[in-house]
Amino acid sequence: MNKAILKEKKDLEVSGYKKIHLPVEDMEGDLKQLAAAFDQLPVDTYSLESHRYRRYSRAIINPWDGALQWLPNYHDENGEQKSLYFQGTFNAEYLEQNRAFPSLSEEIKANSLLQEIIKYDFNETFWSKYDELLPIHVGVHFVKYMVTEDNQESVASPNTMHQDGEPFTFVHLVTYKNVQGGTSTVASTSCAGLKREEADENLILDEFDLTQPLDSYGVCDQKVSHYVSGIKKGPEPRPAERGVILIDYTPLVISIT
Repeated sequence: MNKAILKEKKDLEVSGYKKIHLPVEDMEGDLKQLAAAFDQLPVDTYSLESHRYRRYSRAIINPWDGALQWLPNYHDENGEQKSLYFQGTFNAEYLEQNRAFPSLSEEIKANSLLQEIIKYDFNETFWSKYDELLPIHVGVHFVKYMVTEDNQESVASPNTMHQDGEPFTFVHLVTYKNVQGGTSTVASTSCAGLKREEADENLILDEFDLTQPLDSYGVCDQKVSHYVSGIKKGPEPRPAERGVILIDYTPLVISIT
């Protein structure tokens, strides 16, 4: 696997994005544990009308040996363990706003497949020699988009073409049930801030649906913008659910180059 990763690493650097399907191999039990965790996600209290559910935790990974370490949580006034998330000016819905999300459980943090995914993604990224002198910050979101009624829609934040503010972000599908929508779009950075229908079709680089567990893609934030359309209920008489793991990577210090 390592040789293949090294050979394909330039895809993300040259194109700005890369579609991936991660092999599960002998880790089906770990995948089931990750899927079960989406059943326990709390509602995103920052946007109840968006029908999102999420948890978030932070870690660091060492460029020199690949060692992964989870960072401590903090306890809010009710004693709940949470992790802070900040996007600065990159999310117009939460400008310069710290959001605090419930943290991942210790059992999920210890999940071998999740740790392998984090390391796999990191091997797809590229850094300056100065960035590689210190650990890289890793943000791990579990996000579920779910609706139970025909007239509902669950949308991402921001619900436009956008850049995230982190140098690299990866999206990994885990659950997908009775979904209509959820199409991923990758486009030129000039489309950031636009609704999908406002974007020039000549600036759209790719559009695709993630439908199978561990269908995935990654983006280099300085090279592309991206978007996922909202989900609604499909033809079956059950809720629509799309559960993804989002993993982002950011240097701990600003590079001098």
